[in-house]
Amino acid sequence: MEKKETVGRRWQSDFYHKDADPILFRGEQPMSKSKTYLAIKRLCDIVVSIIALICLIPVFAVMFILYRFGENRGPMIYKQERIGKNGKPFKIWKFRSMVVNADKKLKANPALYKKYLANSYKLPAEEDPRITHFGRIIRKTSIDELPQFINILKGDMALVGPRPVVRTELKEYGDNVRKLLSMTPGAMGYWQASGRSNIGYPERCDIEMYYIDHANFWFDVKIVFLNIISIFKSTGAY
Repeated sequence: MEKKETVGRRWQSDFYHKDADPILFRGEQPMSKSKTYLAIKRLCDIVVSIIALICLIPVFAVMFILYRFGENRGPMIYKQERIGKNGKPFKIWKFRSMVVNADKKLKANPALYKKYLANSYKLPAEEDPRITHFGRIIRKTSIDELPQFINILKGDMALVGPRPVVRTELKEYGDNVRKLLSMTPGAMGYWQASGRSNIGYPERCDIEMYYIDHANFWFDVKIVFLNIISIFKSTGAY
């Protein structure tokens, strides 16, 4: 009991700052998944991410040249803090699709930032001053997500799981925050397969909770194929 309380206090100390909702651990303790499922899931993550990163070396090389000499000059990789399993923060990796000072540019316009928060943490493409022309292309094709295979290999993310959220999004999950943080977030998920940015809160929360309640190996396989179909159709891409 003392060990659990200590862990709980440590988690709370991680979250009780910035814009995080102070009520983070309401609700019942989620049921743990079988060790066999989690072991197979992690093994698949490692194997798939290694193979993918090797195959993607030419893509990374081309992207490096484009970011070094093209109109979108600047850092190739964009890193943003997301909340991982057990509330542990990590940096998610993406090919940069925005201007270098994107966050500052958005917050410099209070009205636009308010709209961003109210619109499930996104803006219509034609109104978003942060996204570059090249960025719109790699977002539409989901190419910007490819560096997340590095996150998967490191163990920050899984191939399949709930989409990792920023701190300010935690409040959207209400009593389900504890359940959300019980699983490793994924690069692909049931929410993305169901429509991605076309589906906002609170429906997104319901979809993520459904996945957590029903997660198993074959459901994960189904989600991978559904995500691949969504990528080719550009469903919910923005």
